[in-house]
Amino acid sequence: MDNVFTHLPYKDTGYFSKLATDYISDDPGIKSFYNFAPTTDGLAQAIEERHKYPVDRKALVATLSRQYEQLPISAKTEANIQALLSETTFTVCTAHQPNLLTGYLYFVHKILHAVKLAEELSANHPGRHFVPVYYMGSEDNDLEELGMFKFRGDKYVWDGGGQTGAVGRMDTASLKTLLNNLFKTFGPPGNNCDQLQDILTKAYLGHKTVGAATQYLVNELFGKYGLVVIDPDDAMLKASFIPVMEDELLHQAANPIITKQIGALSEHYKIQAHPREINLFYLADQVRARIVKDGDKWSVLNTELHFSEAEILNELKQHPERFSPNVMLRGLFQETILPNVAFIGGGAEVAYWLQLNTLFRHYHVFYPAILLRQSVLWINEAAAKMRAQAELTIPNIFKAEAELERDYVIVHSGTEWQTKEEASAIEQIFNTLKQKAEMLDATLGPAAAAALTKMKRQLTELEKKMLRAEKRKLQTQMNRIERLKKALFPGGLQERVENFAEYYLQYGDTFFDTVKDAIKPLTLEFLIIE
Repeated sequence: MDNVFTHLPYKDTGYFSKLATDYISDDPGIKSFYNFAPTTDGLAQAIEERHKYPVDRKALVATLSRQYEQLPISAKTEANIQALLSETTFTVCTAHQPNLLTGYLYFVHKILHAVKLAEELSANHPGRHFVPVYYMGSEDNDLEELGMFKFRGDKYVWDGGGQTGAVGRMDTASLKTLLNNLFKTFGPPGNNCDQLQDILTKAYLGHKTVGAATQYLVNELFGKYGLVVIDPDDAMLKASFIPVMEDELLHQAANPIITKQIGALSEHYKIQAHPREINLFYLADQVRARIVKDGDKWSVLNTELHFSEAEILNELKQHPERFSPNVMLRGLFQETILPNVAFIGGGAEVAYWLQLNTLFRHYHVFYPAILLRQSVLWINEAAAKMRAQAELTIPNIFKAEAELERDYVIVHSGTEWQTKEEASAIEQIFNTLKQKAEMLDATLGPAAAAALTKMKRQLTELEKKMLRAEKRKLQTQMNRIERLKKALFPGGLQERVENFAEYYLQYGDTFFDTVKDAIKPLTLEFLIIE
């Protein structure tokens, strides 16, 4: 494929929050909320600082080796897992829930960003090695979000077969009908079609749980890059987090610490998530529910489970896998078990990580460099042709459809339909009339102002009608702009709506290679591939 790559500042797209754009632009007002800038120098500082925060590497490698026992592992991934035993090996991590078929395109983009950053850090820091890691949020219970994806404009929804609790623990048997319906739409037959159908069938019908299926799927798609998939829903991994979870149960330290940080951040930015009194869930068969404290008892909401202090501490020590950190503690757990130097996430993830710096300091846990994942827009050949015919530049395609149509009419039909000059002349006349009226009777001023407002409104409506008339003369071009916007922004940013399967069927593995090669992990700009 002959591709053209363009990078555009995030703020110029209109799709990113003020917090995200301030963060990547090194705004002074936000610097106190993080430790390391998302830059080459910031990462170098993070790497040096990480040495001061050891992790249990033997437990990590033992867990990964066990989790990969039933997976076809690439030589690169196997080497990366064993390399984690060395104190000179670090991780670059991205995290996401086990969305069905990966959910949205940005799932792919954030993983490839982690892969590319790990490659560049390994090349730029001789004597050290960096491993890309996908941290699977298998304990999430939002099935409405995780069980849905779109393919070629159609929505596919899995209801879990009546299951509840952590989605990663759900049985995959009831997915067979959904997959069969999906496969009927694949076509045309060929290597890519056969390969993708085989991968998805083995993933979801060859593995008992959604978590295991997602591990298999992500490993199949990205194992060639040496990506390591870790499922943190594991007793051995959670054992290392027992001290924090015990403190959370007994003393609830996280809530006031995070709330204070939120207070400072909320002076200028929207808050992404708020802490609970206890930021832990209880996990059991078909159950993922909040733990709450009432007096000297701990209860699991909407269940009959109740514990005394001795009972819940015993439960924690005997079965740490039954306790699940929520979004406020998940990052703390992640950095406890991984020798991580950088975390890559979307705008919402960056926002809630900036709420947590003081909590990390409280528990003496390493707070990594936080990177906004590179967003990607893919313009295929048909869309590229439409863009050229519509005479739109890459930056212009992010404008609203109405604005693009108006701009096109101005260029190709002139501005005869605009009423700015007439409106200015009418305003001058009305101001003169207003002065005359007020000289006769001061109370007539408001009536003159109301008449002017009414006339302006009528002129605006007339201009809209004249614009519509000009658009009708250029209907072919207007239709082309409409089709282009729908193709590239199908209800929002492409990467937040579409699924990787559409692209895999057309390009196969080369789709991932193209995106990875184009990603510039520290450029901090929107990537457009045409």
